[in-house]
Amino acid sequence: MKKPAVFLFLFMVLQLSSYSFGQRQSGRVYEFLGLPGTARITALGGYAIPDLDNDLGMALTYPALLNKEMSYHLSLNFVDYFDDINYGTVSLARDFQNAGTFSLAMQYIDYGSFTEADETGETYGEFTAGEYNFMIGWGMMLNEQFSIGSNIKAIHSTLHEYQSFGLAVDVSVAYRNPERLLAIGLAARNMGRQLTYYHTANREPLPFDLVVGISKELANAPFRFSATAHNLHNFDLTYESGQLAPQQISGFSPQEDDDRDKMADISDQLMRHLVFGVEFIPTDNFNFRLGYNYRRRQEMKIESKISTVGFSWGFGVRISRFQLDYGRSNYHLAGAPNHISISTSLSDLFYRPENNTPLIRESQ
Repeated sequence: MKKPAVFLFLFMVLQLSSYSFGQRQSGRVYEFLGLPGTARITALGGYAIPDLDNDLGMALTYPALLNKEMSYHLSLNFVDYFDDINYGTVSLARDFQNAGTFSLAMQYIDYGSFTEADETGETYGEFTAGEYNFMIGWGMMLNEQFSIGSNIKAIHSTLHEYQSFGLAVDVSVAYRNPERLLAIGLAARNMGRQLTYYHTANREPLPFDLVVGISKELANAPFRFSATAHNLHNFDLTYESGQLAPQQISGFSPQEDDDRDKMADISDQLMRHLVFGVEFIPTDNFNFRLGYNYRRRQEMKIESKISTVGFSWGFGVRISRFQLDYGRSNYHLAGAPNHISISTSLSDLFYRPENNTPLIRESQ
């Protein structure tokens, strides 16, 4: 089974990459696909990391992390976003010994209700808007340390009378070494295209993202450090804010000022690709998380006020057979959304201790 799976995996990469690597950052559709799927991801800066924890939420970004230990894992996530917008995900995994591990997931965002009006102010009632992503994931171990995986996404967007449908694929490779407490993952996300358009013959690009993540747990201390590099296909993530920069007198010559400005620009552009996280794990039943997203801070901060924009935090608690996670990320001084996740293993949840057998049978 492994050789055909590898060939199919490589074929998908070659076929779909032509739709993605040349895409621009602006004017894209289905941007909700980039929202953090779980509270843990939110707490770590907004980008998933590869890990050794068999976390189904991380496997939605890195499907190569899917493995038999995740079989019958269920994850429910909800975010009370800004104003009356909310979004969430639900996912379930199932292992098939000879075919790999599969996941089913549904991601949605509800933009709330709007008042329909014309240019004269005449109102005609209300309408709603929302977007949905139905996803099938697959992952397979190639050996004890390397694995591959892929997601297939069917995306539907309805914005009043405008509708669009698209297909996308994620492909992923992961390296996990439990002895070194190290995990590395690569994911090419949202490779695909619109099939039906909001406006006739006006095809818009999908939010392609090339991501590399790494996590390292310390052997003799309860900490795990992580770093994620995103949008690696597009070096310059800066934009013109429209505000004039204040003039400063540096005391250096014009040439020295130019050199310093160039170095600062390069450093700024590099940092915009990076997200950092740290987890404090004193016990198996509790952990605390912090994250820092440099790009978010540069784009959303207010120069006149010191704030925690770009920083995020959260915690996880295991209660009986449930894992409860909370994440809060500061996007702007206007507020910070609350992210709540609940996950469990259905095999554990319906376990019968009296006869030592689960109600759900594991795959053979």
